[in-house]
Amino acid sequence: MAFIQCDFHSETLGLACSMNVILPQRTSSQIGLAGKAGDGRFPTLFLLHGMSDDHSIWMRRTSIERYVAPLGLAVVMPAVHRSYYSNMVHGGRYWDFVSEELPALARSFFPLSDRREDNFVAGLSMGGYGAFKLAFACPEKFAAAASLSGALDVGGHFNALGEELSAEFQRIFGPVESIPSTDNDLFHLAKQLKASGKPIPSLFQCCGTDDFLYKTNLKFHNFLKGQDFDLTYLEAPGTHEWGFWDKHIQDVLNWLPLRREA
Repeated sequence: MAFIQCDFHSETLGLACSMNVILPQRTSSQIGLAGKAGDGRFPTLFLLHGMSDDHSIWMRRTSIERYVAPLGLAVVMPAVHRSYYSNMVHGGRYWDFVSEELPALARSFFPLSDRREDNFVAGLSMGGYGAFKLAFACPEKFAAAASLSGALDVGGHFNALGEELSAEFQRIFGPVESIPSTDNDLFHLAKQLKASGKPIPSLFQCCGTDDFLYKTNLKFHNFLKGQDFDLTYLEAPGTHEWGFWDKHIQDVLNWLPLRREA
């Protein structure tokens, strides 16, 4: 595998940005690691960080490079700060950045496929919200999306926040009462997608049963079941921590609808 730390300018945000990228490489002489790469442009997983992290965190806290090496899968890990992958009421246009500019720039820099069936998105916590938001709002771009311990109900999440974080959420989303039935409401986006006739990405959702977001995840799981989405759901003992995510990102990779060799 090749690991690339990429710094670039975002026209959308008007500032310098960063992403880490893993690219497939055919290898036979690496000790304990067999690398695989196809002949064309690479299938790609956009892998999103949580609220207190950045583009480096998946490489620092998990063995993601080792996990994807035999799959021939590229991984793009962008930094979006504490934006909730949204166009902030008081801040940058991070939704426009992650949904439009970032994929286009990544494909201009690296040999990444632009075919829907080769593109996937996953994330943890805030990144789980971002992954499902991309799946529901841009279903023509992604074949599958996965949320690990996702913060999936941002309106309901306000109620669990302290005063400081509640003020931060208002800078991102505006007043809590303004969230329902908008493009920041995953329940609304999912209903819109179901009624649209557009292709619907496959979904993977998991959460630890001792996670502070477990009840929110159970609520969203039941909602998706009621909407008849193609959903794989997993829960297991665990909290909001990297041991859980390092283990279950492997389940996500095994689940992805990659074209695998027999």
